[in-house]
Amino acid sequence: MMKINLKNPNNLRTTKLIVFSLVINLWTFTGFGQPYVNTYVKNNLVEQNLYIGMASDTSSPPDFVEAKERLPEPFWSVRPDVMKCYWRTWKIAFSNLKQVNKNSGFVSPFIDPAFNGNIFMWDCSFMTMYGKYAKPVFNFQNTLNNFYAKQHSDGFICREIRGSDGSDCFERFDPSSTGPNIMPWSEWEYFLNYNDTNRLKKVFPILLAYYEWFHTYRSWPDGTYYSSGWGCGMDNQHRMSKNFNAAWSHGFLSWIDTSFQEVYSAKILVEMAKVLGRENDVIDIKNQTDKLSNQINNYMWDEKDKYYFDRFKNGELSKTKSIASYWGLLAGAVPENRINDFVKHLQDTTMFARKHMIPTLSADDANFDPGGGYWNGAVWAPTNYMVLRGLTKYGFDSLAYQIAINHLNNVVEVFDKTDTLWENYAPDKVQGNDHSNFVGWTGLVPINVLFEYVFGIRPNVPNNELLIDVNLTDEYGVKHYPYGENGSIDIQCKKRKNIREKPSMIITSNVPLKLIVKWSGGKFIKDINIGKNNF
Repeated sequence: MMKINLKNPNNLRTTKLIVFSLVINLWTFTGFGQPYVNTYVKNNLVEQNLYIGMASDTSSPPDFVEAKERLPEPFWSVRPDVMKCYWRTWKIAFSNLKQVNKNSGFVSPFIDPAFNGNIFMWDCSFMTMYGKYAKPVFNFQNTLNNFYAKQHSDGFICREIRGSDGSDCFERFDPSSTGPNIMPWSEWEYFLNYNDTNRLKKVFPILLAYYEWFHTYRSWPDGTYYSSGWGCGMDNQHRMSKNFNAAWSHGFLSWIDTSFQEVYSAKILVEMAKVLGRENDVIDIKNQTDKLSNQINNYMWDEKDKYYFDRFKNGELSKTKSIASYWGLLAGAVPENRINDFVKHLQDTTMFARKHMIPTLSADDANFDPGGGYWNGAVWAPTNYMVLRGLTKYGFDSLAYQIAINHLNNVVEVFDKTDTLWENYAPDKVQGNDHSNFVGWTGLVPINVLFEYVFGIRPNVPNNELLIDVNLTDEYGVKHYPYGENGSIDIQCKKRKNIREKPSMIITSNVPLKLIVKWSGGKFIKDINIGKNNF
């Protein structure tokens, strides 16, 4: 046995360090169940996270029967099939509401993604977007509270968390551990509908800390970002060379969707900071966003193909025309001199304008599957919704309506045949794929796509505005449309002879607001008073 002379000061210091290290490692092992050194670099913003350690709300969510009369009630007399699909969607959604399991450490009742019993950042962010319409009955937005409650001290939030015990499904430095970073988008959509600044105050530091973690640990030296198939949410899409795993590897790519998502999330955080008077907190990310946008446009755009692509580490572009590139619309990062050429691909029948728009992989790609192939061609509700919102940002309202009505009609036609909604849909035939009763994010189609694009109703409550973009010539509308904290509006658009005829409406509201009406023949603005407004 080796003997250590403790009278020697250097040996004594070494011995103390060894003992200290053993104590720390033993404490780490016994306290956290793993023999790893704690390498967290704390983010002070996490100290403002009120959801960590919050007492759990263990109340039971309402069921559909008691909720139905308080949900928005659309009417469209010539399309009873759409109305049937709408109500079935809510029925399935309410069946997926879950009470908090005390063993999970979750803090709020939530909607389950209807997949494997775990909660997913990607799915839940989209599910809250249709759930916002049910706020008078159940606050779906609180689903995200359960992710916030699990934020790590450095800002990390795992993308998949077990419903059984609340544990992360991935180690934080795994390329598949987190993302996509779209929770800011979900929170901003909720804010536009309800002007809930109290919630915005709570979630802002959490989302900023998470953004900073993403910037620190998911960016390449040139400022672009990486992910994996699982991390970006498009599990099996062919985006990298064959020696990398499509689901789990980053492939040394600059990922176009992840990079654009960071631009968009940063811009939302800047807008949140303006509302909250916290502009000093986002000075750095303004600069980061400008640099990232320039990097994407300088090095990830192919002028010949008029398309954005993933970029390999050798500087070459991937040539996989993925729907991932259209996150650039939502991010507002596509220059005006490129936008028309970029959007044209959505109208090209050899690419994205298939029987069911929009496939997640261009039809001229060798890996395109006309039956779906999961993310190698299938049509998915969340990516379609992303494209619609992006087209709105750039003023392509007519194309957005064309895609929306095509998407809704295909989903409803499959519903008529199968009596359910599906995880995804075939692009070249009327067919639902994979999980059935998937509400789930497919709820976006009979709810958001119907309200916001087919009916054209889009609110901006912070500005006290309601836009109605009238495309249908049929009579249609919504009763009990929620607007702000206590607002409720009945909207009736009367039948027209043609698309250029000026719309006539009856708006009954319990709050005053500014109504903006658009149609193919023009636009008008009208002040809506409390009570019945007939014009």
